[in-house]
Amino acid sequence: MPQIDKEKCDGCGVCVSVCSCKALIIVDNKARYDESHRCSGCTRWCGNCELACPQNAISCPFEIIVEE
Repeated sequence: MPQIDKEKCDGCGVCVSVCSCKALIIVDNKARYDESHRCSGCTRWCGNCELACPQNAISCPFEIIVEE
């Protein structure tokens, strides 16, 4: 599950727009993990939200393995 640093997050919504699982929402101008959705992208090591965040406020604490 993505971890969001509330201090860094400015609520821009870029992470929401790139999350194919719709697992992130904006509440009170901050990104949040939506408990009603399961982030299946995270189980596939997606990381789109982490890569897209212009504030570097999101981390996906797992190892990304590239298959060759």
